[in-house]
Amino acid sequence: MTDLLFSIDTAVFFFINRTLSNPFTDMLWPVITGYDRFLSVRIVLLAAWVWLIVRGGRRGRTAALLLIPVIAIADQLSSAVLKEWIARPRPCHTVAGVPILQGIRLLVECGPGKSFPSSHAVNNFGFATLFAHYYPRWAWAFFSWAAVVGISRVAVGVHFPSDVVGGAVIGMLVALLVIAAWTAVQRRFIPAFSIEDRKQPEQ
Repeated sequence: MTDLLFSIDTAVFFFINRTLSNPFTDMLWPVITGYDRFLSVRIVLLAAWVWLIVRGGRRGRTAALLLIPVIAIADQLSSAVLKEWIARPRPCHTVAGVPILQGIRLLVECGPGKSFPSSHAVNNFGFATLFAHYYPRWAWAFFSWAAVVGISRVAVGVHFPSDVVGGAVIGMLVALLVIAAWTAVQRRFIPAFSIEDRKQPEQ
């Protein structure tokens, strides 16, 4: 059973990484996968976060503030706990001098980190789940972007598809748990902050 799942994982990996590759996407995927490293993107994201705090109303402030524990918990859970515990090599790694997979199109540096789960998927799907909860009209955009970032990790050759799927599930669960915890706090200690605020007309 394990061999079958790995075969499927590998087949999907090569379909995305090699079969769907072309000169245009070979340039595009590295940009998408590393979008958060660009200074201009960081400035825009920070400005959007500040705008939510200042002008986003109760719903915007709540979403912006809850983003902090969602990303902090999701990132630490994936990077410091699960990756080290599972210790799965990346498809671009070699073990005892033997490549995990042959013929990879590696479009970015492989990096020494472990493979499961994809922290990019964890963080982006955590963000998508949180903001889809407070801004359901834009759920399609949040999850579409998270999915594209997840696929990019396979396309550039540094993660298996199962790393992305697992990371997506973990990120969504973390966000849902944070939302549930905040909802419980609201009901118990600050009932004025009703979850119904998310149903107000979007600004």
